Amino acid sequence: MYDRYAGLIFDMDGTILDTEPTHRQAWRDVLGRYDMHFDEQAIVGLNGSPTWRIAQAIIELNRATLDPHQLALEKTQAVKAMLLDTVRPLPLIDVVKAWHGRRPMSVGTGSESAIAEALLNHLGLRQYFSAVVAADDVQNHKPAPDTFLLCAERMGVAPEKCVVFEDADFGLEAARRAGMDAVDVRLL
Repeated sequence: MYDRYAGLIFDMDGTILDTEPTHRQAWRDVLGRYDMHFDEQAIVGLNGSPTWRIAQAIIELNRATLDPHQLALEKTQAVKAMLLDTVRPLPLIDVVKAWHGRRPMSVGTGSESAIAEALLNHLGLRQYFSAVVAADDVQNHKPAPDTFLLCAERMGVAPEKCVVFEDADFGLEAARRAGMDAVDVRLL
């Protein structure tokens, strides 16, 4: 099915790993300290964005005056404290395993590299990917194409010969802007 592609790129959160419940709980824990709340549907709409951008949206929604980068750091620390015990692979990991060694593969994620690397290593999945490109590796985040373009570059594959597996609108837009085909895993 994916024979015509020279490189496969996978989003991480919600695509190959079930991290969403953990991320939502971390937001609830951190925001509870400030008596703030968030609309889960609004956060889902920001999937693929760096944590500080989500923090900024939450701060604006709550009309607070917090620093979004500091709030994002607190949330990241909360996630790190619980992720390794709670995250499991999603069924799409079978595609990764089936194509391992047949095509170069990479992860292009809106998570920070420390979290992405820790999760993939902890779950024994890092070995499948020749590159992991995270939020702190690029200046322009999804829906900009930078994450996926850097994945292609690190795999040594032309962007137009890559396919991206994504679960978020921002990521699908980023793939389109990168000149790559995309699979919306929400439809699988």
